[in-house]
Amino acid sequence: MRLDDLQLFVQTAEAGSFSRVARQLNITPAFVSGAILRLEKHLGSRLFIRNTRNLRLSDEGIRYLPYARSVVDQMLLGEQALNEGKNTLTGTLRLSAPSDFGRNLLLPWLDEFQQQHPRLSLNLRISDRAVDLISDPVDAAIRYGRPGDSSLVAWPLTNGLRRALCASPEYIARHGRPEHPDDLVHHNCLYYVWSEQIFQRWHFSLPDEECVINITGNRFSDDADVVRRWACAGQGLVYKSRLDLLPDILAGRLVELFPESWCEPSPLHLVAAHRSQATPALEHLRIWLQQRCAQLLKRRE
Repeated sequence: MRLDDLQLFVQTAEAGSFSRVARQLNITPAFVSGAILRLEKHLGSRLFIRNTRNLRLSDEGIRYLPYARSVVDQMLLGEQALNEGKNTLTGTLRLSAPSDFGRNLLLPWLDEFQQQHPRLSLNLRISDRAVDLISDPVDAAIRYGRPGDSSLVAWPLTNGLRRALCASPEYIARHGRPEHPDDLVHHNCLYYVWSEQIFQRWHFSLPDEECVINITGNRFSDDADVVRRWACAGQGLVYKSRLDLLPDILAGRLVELFPESWCEPSPLHLVAAHRSQATPALEHLRIWLQQRCAQLLKRRE
């Protein structure tokens, strides 16, 4: 029996809905349903009565719930007992991060984090290739976009984050400023590769239409940090997470060309293969990163 399946059973019984528990934990309803099915198979009993409209405990589920809740409560009390009085984090935290965010934002943030937790070791991979969280030796990865694998656990690091379309003041002076996504066909657009996928289709949401532009340009790279640097040097337009570009925007190296509301969402998550990997070190880091992202984004106001 998997203890996390048992915990999901208790939470589902309390919430009365797969989807409600999924929203609370930022996982998919299918993940919750799979955990309940595994538990039912292990017990040889049906714990819930399901139909398209509602979900309720079966008679077996009602009898089993207090025992399951007792096990979960004891497990949590045991974890609290182990952590009592332990203000220091130890061990090794193994992370993967995308190139631009990793080099220019994460590195100084990790310096501060490790100063607060000097007994913690860090192992950092920086790459624009998505690591395999199941087979690769990492505890978690920082990733942009919506997690494509529903079996992974993803904790959001920002709220409402979008991309930004930017160019340097020098580029705008030479080539003018686009006023509409259709104008991008007349500009040199810099694009990058993420895990073998070339991002040449840029999406925009205007008040009265959705636009998908097949951009062209004379430069692309498998390192998004290189693309941002090219844009700062006046080589073309860049379209990527506003979080990555914000230091350059605030310093005047880049200028935002379109309203933020036009640009594509770019959520940022801390992703792990399983909830059991949410160690105290990873949980502290998640909170730390959420705070640092919020502080940076607040500077735009």
